[in-house]
Amino acid sequence: MTSSAAGAPVLERDGATSEPKRLLSFEFVLLSAVSFFGFCNIAVFYSFFSYLERIGVPAEWRGFLLGLEPMAAFALRPVAIAFLHAGNALRALILSLVMIAVALCSYAFTTSIAGLVVLRLFHGAAFVFLVSSILTLIVHFIPKEKSGQAFGILSVATLLPYAVMPFVTEALLPRTGDEAIIYAWISLFALPALILLLSCGKRIRAALDGVDSGVMRRPVASEFLLNVRRADVLLLIAVNLLIYFCHSTVFFFMKSLVVQMDTGSAGVFFPICTMTMIVVRVCGGIYFDKVNQLRSIGIFMALLAGFFLVFAHAASAEAFYVLAGTYGLCLGIVLPLLNSTMFRISPPRFRGVNTNLALFSMDAGFFLGPFAGGALLAAGCPPTRLLDVCAGFVCLALVLVIVLERISRRQTRDTGCADAVAHGVPGEE
Repeated sequence: MTSSAAGAPVLERDGATSEPKRLLSFEFVLLSAVSFFGFCNIAVFYSFFSYLERIGVPAEWRGFLLGLEPMAAFALRPVAIAFLHAGNALRALILSLVMIAVALCSYAFTTSIAGLVVLRLFHGAAFVFLVSSILTLIVHFIPKEKSGQAFGILSVATLLPYAVMPFVTEALLPRTGDEAIIYAWISLFALPALILLLSCGKRIRAALDGVDSGVMRRPVASEFLLNVRRADVLLLIAVNLLIYFCHSTVFFFMKSLVVQMDTGSAGVFFPICTMTMIVVRVCGGIYFDKVNQLRSIGIFMALLAGFFLVFAHAASAEAFYVLAGTYGLCLGIVLPLLNSTMFRISPPRFRGVNTNLALFSMDAGFFLGPFAGGALLAAGCPPTRLLDVCAGFVCLALVLVIVLERISRRQTRDTGCADAVAHGVPGEE
């Protein structure tokens, strides 16, 4: 570390590339911790549908109110992408944490449908800017050669709340008797994040002094269009969309699947899947940057397609839970490697933009998956037919990855450098 003129310690960067030299810097760990606290405020809503039923919301409104938050994310993510840059993301992050705390406290006295509609949209907007602000900042503290490990660590910070908060909520519910009171208490999780950001904001701003001045402003429209027209960026966005479409289908329709299959339990499937993803990323993250990333993505996508083809034929609870672990293994590897690949192919000033574009494809997947799945079920298709659709989409994503790998090899031949897409390309310096 060095010292700025103001005396704040500044992240050490490579003088030739302005890349950070190490991964576990104070700034990276701080923003990962803020991610954990921020997601704790969202993971508590795992039982929101039941809460709506308990307070008397009509059945026809419950699904709509549940989906309003991801719908807000889908609609507002492009606004966040256009608005945020490294120069203003810290202020947006602090504001979004305050908004989330306000939203959580508001559920205790908001029971009308109109009020809940406004509250869910407000809550969704806050969460969109929370996640997008974190990504816009944290990409500037990730060394390119350790990006796979970095996104593995960050994803663990965002997954852990979904493993922790249901236990916390279930422990508190007998004492409070009301989920809305728990939501208000959980808003306190925003406090440590706000304290960390307010006390260390000057250090984060000082650490950004070493980056290219271009990242401290929004790209103009022509620059943005040139960036998103790149074939490798478009292909990665499409792959992310297809994978998240399939993941959302599993998430929202697993209960219907297990009822038809009469094997296993959705309540056990997701803890096994989530814990597998966490273990893979904690124990295997160090290897994410040592492998050919696109080839590894292709291998585990092929395994994921196999999961969708055989899952409906699980004949015993043991087979069901082994397949749950297989599903977690595939996503535990594929998703961080997709994020890492997007990071590596992006010039420094577009890393935040492109990482948020990948997040927008997740929003789209979680918006379109339930919509398409619900339409198929309404048309009379059995739930297991959704698995066949997902297998086809994963195979399509695998084809796109193969095309991307060919682009990588062609760039390698043209530039004479190391594998341009699988292992990173020189960006704007």
